[in-house]
Amino acid sequence: MSLPGLGSPAGRMRAGGVVVVLALLLGGCGEPVTTHHRPGTDHAPATASAGTPGPPHAHGDHRTRDVPAAEAPSVRLEVRPDSDSGWNLRLVTERFTFTPDSVGGAALPGTGHAHLYLDGKKIARLYGPWHHLAREAVPPGSHTLAVRLSADDHTLWSVGGKPVEGTATVEGPAGEGPAPVTVAVRVSGGQVTPPPGRVEVKKGDRVRLEVTGDRADTVHVHGFDLERPLTPGTPVVIEFTADRSGLFEVETHDSHLVLTQLVVR
Repeated sequence: MSLPGLGSPAGRMRAGGVVVVLALLLGGCGEPVTTHHRPGTDHAPATASAGTPGPPHAHGDHRTRDVPAAEAPSVRLEVRPDSDSGWNLRLVTERFTFTPDSVGGAALPGTGHAHLYLDGKKIARLYGPWHHLAREAVPPGSHTLAVRLSADDHTLWSVGGKPVEGTATVEGPAGEGPAPVTVAVRVSGGQVTPPPGRVEVKKGDRVRLEVTGDRADTVHVHGFDLERPLTPGTPVVIEFTADRSGLFEVETHDSHLVLTQLVVR
């Protein structure tokens, strides 16, 4: 049985047009699904995982978004003194693209922006690989800069619940007054050199701790709530004002080693 009107050439042409239109409308079936996007992104299929959001406020003011290590982006932070003032920061990333036009949109694999932290406090949002850090933004002494990669929805890309980040040390402009009391410690094979002892300082003195270790750890100054990550072979510097009296231990978190004791009178 044939449909009316389809036996003629004109009818067959009309039928062919219907088939073409249906093919165009249904052509997406069986193809990779594209992700709706905001301005600045394209229709390329999302081939990697967008990850799994972590609990609210898991790291400061942002949630994490876990992805497999093989798919996770990475970042290295380079700090270069500016010829005029301050520092120029460069973010060297892998498997990551900055998408400033898409901020506030959905999390797409390997895209987003970065957050900049000074001693654990967020101070800027970065939309590209370069950023100028003003001299006035860094107090006197040694400080830790960190950058964390964020998705467009402001969740932090992470692996195993740990944010993807890069860190570096920056020395703030020298302040006026006497030189700080310096305590240099080295940890190797579970031994502390020189052996832990007591260092006496006056209340109000500046104290500078220089710690070098052979394994990853965290240095903690009790009583002042100061913590810095310890990277093997790279000295970590903690400088602060001893503004309270008492006996305060400096130790490592993971290896539970006492590095020194500060006596502030």
